Amino acid sequence: MTKVIIAIAFFVTSLVSAQGQFEQGMGKAFGLWKEGKSTEASDLFERIASAEKNSWLPNYYVALVNTTSAFGTQDKEKINNLLTKAQLVLSIEMIKNPNNAELLVMQAMIHTAWIVADPMTNGMKLSGPVMELYAKAQAIAPENPRVVFCKAEFEINGAKYFGGDTKPMCTQIEKAVGLFATFKPESQFHPKWGLDRATEALKGCK
Repeated sequence: MTKVIIAIAFFVTSLVSAQGQFEQGMGKAFGLWKEGKSTEASDLFERIASAEKNSWLPNYYVALVNTTSAFGTQDKEKINNLLTKAQLVLSIEMIKNPNNAELLVMQAMIHTAWIVADPMTNGMKLSGPVMELYAKAQAIAPENPRVVFCKAEFEINGAKYFGGDTKPMCTQIEKAVGLFATFKPESQFHPKWGLDRATEALKGCK
């Protein structure tokens, strides 16, 4: 009986230690990203992902860091490298979690970054898949503010490009801002970004 208790205690201690390492690592990675050290943050998130295969969050942030960086550069080779990395790690999680709304939004963002990088080549090819991803995400999590906002943001940019009415999208962006106020992430590391972008986008509607 004593051996069983010791074994259980050892297991619990190991579990707590692993959770502590995960939290420390994630916190450090976020800190690096906040300091503008995107490459270092991405590398650390990737190392955490290799150790924590049951969590989709580290690879999600690898994808988010690299996709965000791709939006911020005009260097074609760099964009290709960043988005290739983002897609590689996201695909790993999409296989395991095909109905995760946050991952679907992330996939739509990667496609959007390709469109922005080369509209003539990728616009027609990827616009349909982007809308399909947002439709699926919305069916799964209609009250997720990132789903509502990112879908509206993509649509509003398309409407502006083709000279369409942007009022319906502005209504959705306003809705997203309200949803951010009540949205509660599952943990301190689950996605909660987007309010600042949605607020800024809403200003452009007025």
